[in-house]
Amino acid sequence: MNAKTTKTVLPAVAMTAVSMVLTLAVVVMWLGTSVPWPVALVVGLGIDGGWLATLAYERRLAAQGDHNGAVTAVGWCFGLLAAGVLVAHALTAENSAGAWLAVTWLPIAAKALWLVHSLWERTALTPGALGAIRGIQQEARDEAAVARARLRAEAVTEETRLTAVTAAGARVAHVQAKTAQTLSRAWSTLKTARDGEDTGPALTSVTAPVTPGVTARWELPVWGPTEAVAALPEAAPGLTDEALDALVDEIRYSEAPPLSYREMAVRFRAAGHSASEVRLRAAWKRVAA
Repeated sequence: MNAKTTKTVLPAVAMTAVSMVLTLAVVVMWLGTSVPWPVALVVGLGIDGGWLATLAYERRLAAQGDHNGAVTAVGWCFGLLAAGVLVAHALTAENSAGAWLAVTWLPIAAKALWLVHSLWERTALTPGALGAIRGIQQEARDEAAVARARLRAEAVTEETRLTAVTAAGARVAHVQAKTAQTLSRAWSTLKTARDGEDTGPALTSVTAPVTPGVTARWELPVWGPTEAVAALPEAAPGLTDEALDALVDEIRYSEAPPLSYREMAVRFRAAGHSASEVRLRAAWKRVAA
C-alpha cells in the first residue's frame, strides 16, 4: 500500500471500526434489557461480521480486477441493517435520543468511504504513467507558450511595419501637398501677371520685337494633366533651321486663328518630326516675330 492509497484507505478503516464498535454497543445495550447479554452480543457480532465479511470479499474481488453486484448488494444490506438498528435504538431511547440519532449515519458513511477508495484504486496510475502524462502536459504548455510568443512577436513586427509605412506615406503626402500648394501659388501669380492689363503686354514684348498688328503671346507653363506625345522614330532625319521654320509656320497657320505654341508642338511631334525643345521654340519665335 503506497502513500497515495493511504489517503483514502485510512479514513475508511477508521470509520468502519467506529461503526462496528458503535453498532455492537447499541445492540448489546438495546437488546440486553430483553434478552440475555450473550445473545445480544452474538446479534451485534453477526451484524458486524456480515458487514465485515462482505467488505473483505469485495476487496478481494477488487484486487483481482473483478466485481460482483450480488456481494455489493449484500454489503449495502448489512450497512443499512446496522444503520436501522441505530435509528431504532435512537427512537426508543429515553435519554439523549437526539445524540444517538446523530450517529446513525456512520455505517452508511463507512460503506461510502470504501466505495470512494475502490474508485481511487480503479483509476490509480503508476508513477511512470503519471510522469509521462506530466511530460506530455508540460510539452503542450511549452508549445502553446512558444506559439503565443511567436504570434505576439509577429503582431508587434506587423504593427511596427504598418506604423513606419503609415508615417512614411504621411510624410510623402505632406510634401506633395506642400509642393502642390507652392506650384499652385506660383502658377496663380503667373496667370495674374499674364492676364493683367499692364503686365501682360510687358511680359509679351520682352520675348520678341513688337511690330504693328503682330504681338507674340506669352504662354503660361503647363499646370495639370498633359496630352500624350507620340514616340519619335529612332532614326528621324534632322531638320535645318529653314525647314524647321517652314514646318512650324505651316502647322501654326493650318487653322484659323493660328495655333498656340503648345498646340503646334503637339502636332509637330505627332507628325513624326524631330527637333529639340530649344530649336522648336526658337523657330516659333522666328515665325511669330
